[in-house]
Amino acid sequence: MGGASGDHVATLAALEEEAKRRIRAADGLEALRELRTEFLGRKAGRLTAILKSLPSLDPDTRRVVGQKANDVKREIEGSLTGAEVGVQRASSLLEPRQDLTMPARPVWRGAKHPTTLVIEKVSRIFGELGFTRAVGPEAETDWHNFTALNFPKDHPALDAHDTLYLGEGALLRTHTSPVQIRLMLTHRPPIRVLIPGMCYRKDAFDASHAPAFQQIEGLVVDEDVTFVDFKATLTLFAQRFFRAGTKVRFRPSFFPFTEPSAEMDVECQICHGPGCATCKYTGWAEIMGCGMVDPAVFEAVGLDPDRYTGWACGMGPGRMAQQLFGIPDLRLLYEADVRLSAQFADAG
Repeated sequence: MGGASGDHVATLAALEEEAKRRIRAADGLEALRELRTEFLGRKAGRLTAILKSLPSLDPDTRRVVGQKANDVKREIEGSLTGAEVGVQRASSLLEPRQDLTMPARPVWRGAKHPTTLVIEKVSRIFGELGFTRAVGPEAETDWHNFTALNFPKDHPALDAHDTLYLGEGALLRTHTSPVQIRLMLTHRPPIRVLIPGMCYRKDAFDASHAPAFQQIEGLVVDEDVTFVDFKATLTLFAQRFFRAGTKVRFRPSFFPFTEPSAEMDVECQICHGPGCATCKYTGWAEIMGCGMVDPAVFEAVGLDPDRYTGWACGMGPGRMAQQLFGIPDLRLLYEADVRLSAQFADAG
């Protein structure tokens, strides 16, 4: 061993011996913490200072001294940790014993939000039917959000009292339908996708509406897709999502981007028919709007409406969570109350 490296190794050995001697003599956790700082502190520790000096040594000396320094560091750390555990164990024996007859504290159970559970269940059902998931931006252009979806310029949805505009032709999307446009512009049929995401509207916050809400969009585009395919798929979905035999109805409606259009209702899962406040005493709960894709939408994205047909649907997982879990007021889903989520810890 060279003279230079020998001197450094001897210094390290002496440092280790001193550290262990003072650790054995320490009389408490505070003294041990001070020793840890003195010997191993990142800024001014005595061993740290030696490690910082290694780059100035020649390679052979650096290798020998570096290995010894690491060994010393492990020894000091082990001695400190062992002494700290011993002090803590000794002090715990002096503390009064716990009263095992006292009632236990409540344990909060982590759980997924009901809306998340709905999105996952919807995605699972449609995934088994051959759908893939897609996403798109929440800040959209008015062309993707309205124009390409066949909204006339004087449609009320374009007014500032309904839509949150960001300026320069940009807005917070009012539905997930713009993702349909983006997909059809970049992918050729066949298309079979499910599109979950946040949407924003200037709606009053009440028992069944919210200004920021989740939506799930479905889109199918291919040759020879018919209205029968559309109704059969959504009826099967509803009866798998809620329960077998769930009653379903389609009411004629109007949306600029579908023709014909419908509102899809299911038998209210809270009252099962007689009527309640949640279903507005009708016995039915609306879960989605849907319809056959309007040919004007195909023309906007460059698809031949004489060759392709398709259907689309948009559902609100918040309202569906109300029906699935019997939640009477939509606002409960926005209160971040762990007591609500805890009720559904086993529902996933």
